[in-house]
Amino acid sequence: MFTGIVEATARIIDPDPRRFRIARPEGFSDIRTGSSIAVSGVCLSVAELDEDCMEFEVIPETLRRTKLGRLNTGDRVNLERAMKADARLDGHIVQGHVEATGVVVENTEGILRIELPENLIKNIVHKGSIAIDGVSLTVASMEGETVSVALIPLTLKETTLGLLKKGDRVNVETDVMRKYVRKMYLVDEFWMNG
Repeated sequence: MFTGIVEATARIIDPDPRRFRIARPEGFSDIRTGSSIAVSGVCLSVAELDEDCMEFEVIPETLRRTKLGRLNTGDRVNLERAMKADARLDGHIVQGHVEATGVVVENTEGILRIELPENLIKNIVHKGSIAIDGVSLTVASMEGETVSVALIPLTLKETTLGLLKKGDRVNVETDVMRKYVRKMYLVDEFWMNG
């Protein structure tokens, strides 16, 4: 489990999914083989590491559902280590289970607008939480299938979101609590009306 508070960004050394290699940030000294790392919002397990690099194996389902397969050598990704059980939850509960990718419509003056697949809209709540490339954000507004989030200067500085351009793809994870509440409501409605 993660919080959506990005700890570092790093460059991709090799995007080959059999050995997806990312530069190891200086502060990630406590990770080991098997550690969970959110890579632009995608929960991956460290397969191998040394002082300079972390390696991950990425399965076809992950490549199909996320933007990881579109990344190139030198591209930057957001990184977050798994949350400790006794840690403060500063963002929101993020599982690292990316549901789909969205497309950047606009990224200007601290407002990021993203067009989402139609099937994700039902899990979005105005002023609710959403994770974009692993960053915990609040939904500022919704219009059709387009969601807007406001980016504070710190988020622009500490994450890759300020680098996004129109047409770029982003990993999207909707709020897990919204998904489960919606599912419970649908099950209850089925049993009551079924």
